[in-house]
This record gives sequence, structure tokens and C-alpha cells, in this order.
Amino acid sequence: MNVTGFTFIRNAIKFDYPIVEAILSVLPLCDEFVVAVGNSQDDTLTLIKTIKSTKIRIIETTWDDSLRDGGRVLALETDKAFQAISGRADWCFYIQGDEVVHEKYHDAIRMAMHHHLTDDKVDGLLFKYLHFYGSYDYIATSSKWYKNEIRIVRNNKRIYSFRDAQGFRKEDDKMLRVKQVDAYIYHYGWVKPPVNMQLKQKSFQKLWHDDHWVEKNVAKSDVFDYSGIDILEHFKGTHPEVMKNRIQRLNWTFDHDISLNRIRIKERFKNLLMKYFGWDLNYRNYKKI
Repeated sequence: MNVTGFTFIRNAIKFDYPIVEAILSVLPLCDEFVVAVGNSQDDTLTLIKTIKSTKIRIIETTWDDSLRDGGRVLALETDKAFQAISGRADWCFYIQGDEVVHEKYHDAIRMAMHHHLTDDKVDGLLFKYLHFYGSYDYIATSSKWYKNEIRIVRNNKRIYSFRDAQGFRKEDDKMLRVKQVDAYIYHYGWVKPPVNMQLKQKSFQKLWHDDHWVEKNVAKSDVFDYSGIDILEHFKGTHPEVMKNRIQRLNWTFDHDISLNRIRIKERFKNLLMKYFGWDLNYRNYKKI
């Protein structure tokens, strides 16, 4: 079995992405790893080159900054990395620049890839998600945050990144048929110093909206206001080992009183349907088999 990891990144230093940790967290599962490094305003390319592994293969790309509809450019950059994967790979392990896999899940992931290797009905493998918010001590749990997503796909070049690179589809816009893996992706995209988080908001909203929308809807503040969250829970587990140094460097404080969580009526209704009937009304970009 041959596995190639892939990702894309741009301005990792400017926006404080844990891209090195992301890559290192899945590297033990991969025979090769393709990184599409976009034209950056910082030393992102140098940062990726500092990763001491012969598995890393870098391709340099140029983002189309004129694409400002639904984050489409993110999917195109994902596809560039995916298309660069050689024909030797059986599985392709996608990880975004703010996602990390805990080493405790490596065995389960490896076993799932082996188990479904010869089953052509399986297009990909589905992971559960933990979305950290504000600090490394809280996770966001409302239905606004996706619970699962595809992160391993077959090396089938008819598969492509969907919408804003959250998931994947295949020819004729068909959903992928997937099997669930008993493993989580730790999503750290909303854990950044408030200044970096605000910079990211100002920049990334331009990938979805025009200047008028950004001017009207993005706060003028120099720091991000983390207090607008609706539902958080305390995280009681451990973080991946590769995140240890980053977490120790945390230099801001975020405290949230979970007794003040704002649970909407719609949210309560969804929770009741899930609890008593097992009905999941959340958006799904895949077909579980």
C-alpha cells in the first residue's frame, strides 16, 4: 500500500498557520507528501523547506486572486496538489494548513486504509472533527460546525476538491462513497492570536466576497473578538505531540463561561431529533456506506 499526503498553503507565517505541525502529524502514514506552496507575502516557502524529511515534494503555485466567489481558489489550489500526486499512490491523505492528526489515531487510520484498499466501492475515508475555538481549551459544538469530512481519497484523478476545499466530489458532481474512520481531525483554524485572527478574517473574506461586502461586514478592529461564539465545551483530552511547542508559546488569554452558552431553538430541536430518533439534519457532502 502506497500513501501520499497533500496540502496547499500560502502566507503561513503571516496568518500563523500550524502548517508544519499539520504535515508532521500525518507524515508517518505517508510514503510521500506533496505541498503546493502559493505565492506568499512572507517566508512560507522557506518554512516548508525546513521540514527535515525526504518525503516532502514542493510545487510552487500562483493563486488567482481575481476569484472571489465562495472560496473557489482554495479548491483549485487543493486540486493542483492532488493532480501532482504520482500514479504509485493508492490512497491520498489530505490535510489543511490548520488541521492536525493526533498520533494516537495512526494505527486506526492505517488499518482502515489497509482494510478498504481493494474495495472499489469505497472512494474515500471519513474523519470526525474537533473544532477548537479561542484557545486550546475549548471546542465549538453547535451544528454550524461540520462534524465529519473526507480526508483520505483514492488516487483517482476524476475526484476533485469541492466548493471551498472543505470536501471532495467526483465526475458529474457525484458525492463520494465513504467509510467512517474511528479518528478525529483537530481543527485549529480558530485558535490564533487575536491580531493574526483579525488579519486572516480581513484577507480570507476576500476569497468569498467583494470589497463592498468585506468593508461592510468585517470589523474595523485590529484584534478579533472571540466573544461572539454561541456554544463551547471544555476540551478534556490531550493535544497531538507535534502541537506541544506551539501550545506552550500561547501568549493570549481566552476564557469562556460555558454556563452562558446561547443555544438556539433550532439547535435544541436538532439535538432532540438526534437523541431520540437518530436523525442527523446537518449538511453532508458524502454518502456513507
